[in-house]
Amino acid sequence: MDANTVSTGIPWYAWALMTVICWGTYGVCMHTGSMKMVDENGLNQEHGRIMAFLWVGIAYFLTAVIAPIIILKVKGGPIDFWAYPTKGWQWSLIAGTLGAIGALGVLLAFGAAPNPTALYVPVVMSIIFAGAPIVNAIVNTTKTNAWNNVSGLFILGILLAACGGYLVTKYAPKPSSPPTATSAVTENK
Repeated sequence: MDANTVSTGIPWYAWALMTVICWGTYGVCMHTGSMKMVDENGLNQEHGRIMAFLWVGIAYFLTAVIAPIIILKVKGGPIDFWAYPTKGWQWSLIAGTLGAIGALGVLLAFGAAPNPTALYVPVVMSIIFAGAPIVNAIVNTTKTNAWNNVSGLFILGILLAACGGYLVTKYAPKPSSPPTATSAVTENK
C-alpha cells in the first residue's frame, strides 16, 4: 500500500484538507448560530451562545458517537467500550474534553468581543488557528523528547505561524464606513 493512502484509498492530505475546510468555516458558523439564537423580539440574547454550544454538542454526539458506532458495527469491530485499552480511551476522553472546552472558548471569545462582534470572528479564529499549531508543535516535540532534533526551519515555521496569525489579526478586513451626509450630497450632484 502506498504511504500516502489508507485502506480507503483516499490520501491522508485529502482528509487534512477536509478538516481545514470544516474548521476554517467552524467559527463563522458558530458565531452565526449563536447570533441567530435571538428571536425577533430580542429574547434569549443572554443565553444564545450557551444554547448554540449545546447544539454544537448535539452535533458532536451525532458525529462522534452515533456515526462511529455505526461504522464499527458495519465493519465488525467491537463496540464494547471497556474492551479497549484504558490508556487509549482515557487519552481520547481527554482529547474530546479539550476539544469541547476549546469550542466553548470560541463562543466565549465571541461574546466578549467588542461590537460589532462579527468583525472579530476572523480575529478570534486567526488567533486560535495560528496559535494551535504552535502549541501543538511545542507539546508534541516535548512529548516525544525530540528537541535535540529540531532544526532552525522548524523554529522559523513556528515564528512564521505566529507572524501570520498576528498579521491576519492586525489587518482583518473592516467594513467600509457609511457615507457621510456631505459625501452623499456630492455624489448626487
